[in-house]
Amino acid sequence: MKAKATGGLRAQRVRRAWLVTLPMLVVLLMVAGWPLGRTIWFSLFDAELAQLDSRRFVGLDNYIGPDGLLWSGDWWHSVGNTVVFALLSVVLETLLGLGVALLLNQPSRIRTLLRAAMLVPWAIPTVVSAKMWSWMLHDQFGIVNHYLLALGVLSTPLAWTADPSLSLFTIVLVDVWKATPYMALLILAALQMVPVDCYEAAKVDGVPAWTVFSRVTLPLIMPGVLVAMVFRMLDALRVFDVIYVMTSNSRATKSMSVFVREQLIDFGMVGYGSAAATMLFFLIALITIMCMGLMRRSSDKVAA
Repeated sequence: MKAKATGGLRAQRVRRAWLVTLPMLVVLLMVAGWPLGRTIWFSLFDAELAQLDSRRFVGLDNYIGPDGLLWSGDWWHSVGNTVVFALLSVVLETLLGLGVALLLNQPSRIRTLLRAAMLVPWAIPTVVSAKMWSWMLHDQFGIVNHYLLALGVLSTPLAWTADPSLSLFTIVLVDVWKATPYMALLILAALQMVPVDCYEAAKVDGVPAWTVFSRVTLPLIMPGVLVAMVFRMLDALRVFDVIYVMTSNSRATKSMSVFVREQLIDFGMVGYGSAAATMLFFLIALITIMCMGLMRRSSDKVAA
């Protein structure tokens, strides 16, 4: 009898949860589901922007046909650029954000001011910050080359955003400058959730600081760090604005989003561009599922 009552209460809670979330699901379906469905639908056609009404159904040819995405060197080059950008930027932002968060977690009279100042790069719109860095990194008139030449670090000015060997790494550094405060803020929130008793017990036992960090702090904040990394990874995989503003359609830095924009807008190939956008969506969805599984295993280890 008790089990039956418990089951009925659980079913009632499930129904109530669905009723509460139903309006949000409807709005999400209208805002995201309909455009996604239209994009997948157009990816099955040979359609051009100038002659959209005369589109021709080609099935999966835009994906696996002789001229499909799977055989396109430019597409896979953009995939490689995006993956390299995402991995480098997220790793650097996580390490720097962790260091900044540890510093801000220490008691200080100006801690509130430092937290506010730290968010300034993140608060600047990406297009504005990208344009600002483009000016500062200009090979002839940029302030970065000016001071590096004055200090003797460089003998000749460098074309930071025009040189194919430097442009991708330069964009990674610009993204790290902008997104590190975001990572630091999320990690700082995780640090402030660590029980103070753990540190007090370690201090009484004379445990070295590095051991406290590696055996106490890091395992406890790891779920929060993983959440921050997942958010940034998903954002980095669909990067567009900073790359397009600083290097436009340069092949050396072209990301998947820039590739999609080039096919849809510059070339007017709606079907092919929609196929690329669909591939981008499913790639991000796959990585999201993998990251969620990793987070779940990490949370289970911490709970155990």
